[in-house]
Amino acid sequence: MLMTRYLLACAAVALPFATPAAAQEAGDIQIKGFVTGVLPDGAITAVETDLIGLPADSQTEASDSVVPTVAIEYFVSPNFSLETICCVTPHDVTGAGALEGAELIDDAIILPASLTAKYHFNLGGGIKPYLGAGATYFMIFSEDVGADAAALGATDVDLSDEFGFLLQGGVDIALNDRRLGLSLDAKRYFVGTTATFSAGQTVALQSEHDLDPWVLSAGLAYRF
Repeated sequence: MLMTRYLLACAAVALPFATPAAAQEAGDIQIKGFVTGVLPDGAITAVETDLIGLPADSQTEASDSVVPTVAIEYFVSPNFSLETICCVTPHDVTGAGALEGAELIDDAIILPASLTAKYHFNLGGGIKPYLGAGATYFMIFSEDVGADAAALGATDVDLSDEFGFLLQGGVDIALNDRRLGLSLDAKRYFVGTTATFSAGQTVALQSEHDLDPWVLSAGLAYRF
């Protein structure tokens, strides 16, 4: 499983540096600064309107993105916390299958407003793995018609905002006794979007897509 392999590999590198940490308390706030890889799917799951005659086996895929992210976490109790993240991720959508290489959507920006509830397991020695789950709302904006879609007559494209949910797993590893730590995190989002291509005032193509990104992060954490 991708998430499991990622966490085990990163933890193996970090464990020699782990040190005992100050106990977490209710009311603590933890801020994390990450480098994050966002790996979406983008596959077509259904076609609602097709006035252009898509070839058989047409498919799409969304580009990956690497961005800085910030997570803010509030500890309700020593082992239970609530977390939200702040980031925006840019993506292009290109064709696959019969549409291989076609430039369909440029510069779509995703803002994933998310809230997760997490349970932390204290293994001792400053190592605290966690599991979480939560809800998300994907806001998508700034998308432009790609060159090949424009050549077919598309003048506008819209990707719908959607609700979804996510699962989360990771580990916090204390680096010193002054509340500084290394944090490794993996999330899997389950959310889709509707892509609508218009030619003037006419909807020429409308399709449903899975986004379902893996979001893999590594960075530093500090508790207040």
